[in-house]
Amino acid sequence: MSTLLVVRHGQARLFTEDYDRLSEVGVRQAECLGEWLAGRGIVLDSVFAGSLRRQQQTANAVTRILQAADIATPDLQILDGLNEYPAEEILRQLVPILRSSDAEIDRLSREYDQAGNFKTRYRSLHQLLAMVMQRWISADYDNDISLLTWKEFSGGVRAALAAVIARAGSGKTVAVFTSGGPVGVSVQTTLNAPDLAAADLNWRVNNCSVTRFSFSGDRISLDAFNDTAHLEPDLLTYR
Repeated sequence: MSTLLVVRHGQARLFTEDYDRLSEVGVRQAECLGEWLAGRGIVLDSVFAGSLRRQQQTANAVTRILQAADIATPDLQILDGLNEYPAEEILRQLVPILRSSDAEIDRLSREYDQAGNFKTRYRSLHQLLAMVMQRWISADYDNDISLLTWKEFSGGVRAALAAVIARAGSGKTVAVFTSGGPVGVSVQTTLNAPDLAAADLNWRVNNCSVTRFSFSGDRISLDAFNDTAHLEPDLLTYR
């Protein structure tokens, strides 16, 4: 059996001009994961990430710690299918369409626009995105717009994970550094759960948590979801 470690990136810089980079907390989260792996002598036989900077920065921070512990690590391989769904684009295109017929989406959109502090803005964004995501996943909107569909996104994630597994070989440990959406898809697919379950799982994935699978050939099983044993309580974040 081989092991697949699917890692969500560390905390990024929400509500800044450049969200796609790790915060100081995010860097520390990744370093803690590297220290945890090194302390157990875990060797990564292959390492993958999407093309997003926050994903690659997380992978590089982990492998840097492993290398400092004299644990050899392979070069990082990039697969675009491991990228996150385009949340900003989904909101930009769907909110104007949906708010005219959905009073709750309209209310949350106005609350987000008028939010005066980080806490209120974060809460309203989370609630708004959760509602819009349900409509996006169900394709419950006017399809006459240019927007990546859920089927295209989730299919790309599954194809990327299948490629990772196909390249692994027997008895290997593979690490994938990705985002909450692909983590949800990986679990949903393995458990043969409904598509909407992927979104529900996505909201529960901590930054730099590890979801672990065992696989052999075409068989794959979920061993652990959203493991944060390597993080102290003050490093537990979701966004």
